[in-house]
Amino acid sequence: MRSALPVLSALLLACASSPPTAEARLSTTVVEVGGHPVNAEVADDNHERMRGLMFRKTLGRDEGMVFVFESAYPQAFWMKNTLIPLDILYFDAAGRLVSIQRDVPPCRTNFCESYPSEGPARYVLELNAGRARELGIGSDALLCERAPKLTPLPACAP
Repeated sequence: MRSALPVLSALLLACASSPPTAEARLSTTVVEVGGHPVNAEVADDNHERMRGLMFRKTLGRDEGMVFVFESAYPQAFWMKNTLIPLDILYFDAAGRLVSIQRDVPPCRTNFCESYPSEGPARYVLELNAGRARELGIGSDALLCERAPKLTPLPACAP
């Protein structure tokens, strides 16, 4: 029996390499990071997480994307076909900051660097590069969700 890995790899490469005909928008919610609100698109399945912010030309000042995983484990993100520089913030299952990759540059080649978390993370928030610094996000930052409640993130205190 032949392995399906070559076919799967080719399919993933084709999906990740072809730009969408229009910027697809996902469901949005409002999260807080370090007490600051962010309008975040929610990427909570494999296809949405794989696409992420690829091919996006802009991201608003108080916008981002929150990636939701089924459980916490070491994460690593790459910037293939991502056109804007980003801050990548990794959070554990309780919404506590695990680590930040700051000012991650775009990658338009087939060989992109990977940006790992420093520990297990269940949630990842991508913001414009430099935004985490502007907001003063430090090692004690928490991530929570305001409304509408679309994720298993902890709810923000009223």
